[in-house]
Amino acid sequence: MIGVLKPSILWSLVLGIDVLILDRLHKLIQIDHFGWRGGEVINIAPFFDYVLVWNTGISYGLLGGLTPQMLLAVMVLAMVALAVWWWKDESLLTRLGIALAIGGALSNAIDRVIYGAVADFFHFYWGDFSWYVFNIADVAISLGVVLLIWDVLRPKAGGEKPASP
Repeated sequence: MIGVLKPSILWSLVLGIDVLILDRLHKLIQIDHFGWRGGEVINIAPFFDYVLVWNTGISYGLLGGLTPQMLLAVMVLAMVALAVWWWKDESLLTRLGIALAIGGALSNAIDRVIYGAVADFFHFYWGDFSWYVFNIADVAISLGVVLLIWDVLRPKAGGEKPASP
């Protein structure tokens, strides 16, 4: 029980749950409250639109050719592997990165169950160049990966063990 009270566990749990709640709340408001169904576009700036696009792949449309059941299986396996890493690693940075990734991935998995695809809203572009359309969960997943890379590459203090995947 004492291990569960470690700050790295508590802070990472809070962060992962916050990401999940924030993304779910955003989608609830936009889709269920305002009734967006896809194709809506609000131009915010000359380089940014707020839209609703349904993503049938994994992050940034990857693996779009897989069946929904296969995509869900891949996502569940990835989340289980991350959860094992999260539990075994002692580093706060690693646990925060994994919590961000799991919170975002879990919210996107919930989209697949509820809507059959992931709801993406943020579209950045410049001229003919168009960046992927993404959501809050995707931002959390990407930030989580950045934290994990930073944790692996940063110099470790004398007795600190390097992060293990």
